[in-house]
Amino acid sequence: MGLNSSKTRGGLVSEINVTPLVDVMLVLLIIFMITAPMMTQGLEVDLPETTAKPLNQKEEPVIVTLTKDGTLTLGKIEVSQALFSQQLEKLYGDNTDQAIFLKADREVAYGIVIAVMADIKAAGFDKLGMITQPKEEPR
Repeated sequence: MGLNSSKTRGGLVSEINVTPLVDVMLVLLIIFMITAPMMTQGLEVDLPETTAKPLNQKEEPVIVTLTKDGTLTLGKIEVSQALFSQQLEKLYGDNTDQAIFLKADREVAYGIVIAVMADIKAAGFDKLGMITQPKEEPR
């Protein structure tokens, strides 16, 4: 009496068919491979390198981004440089103890970076930091 006898032809099969499972897993893998690069957001900023240690933060700081083409971003809001200090006071004016970090591209002129820093100080914020990239150690 074998497994494939005529009596068990209409009976239940106790083996697991993994082909549909593998098909679904391959489709999910392809979807995640396609969508993973799209999940990376942000502005392209070429940060200068330093040897300073990172600061410990208790709360989420405000990040001001200055790109190579002169675009100024306050958090995730793009603002003009003329209205930057007004926008900063409007959004965070009641909390001037908030830490503000300036993330400026290394290609941006020094004068523009200083002007943005002056606007931050003029808005009443004293905790101003610069975001840099750690210097790579030669091997």
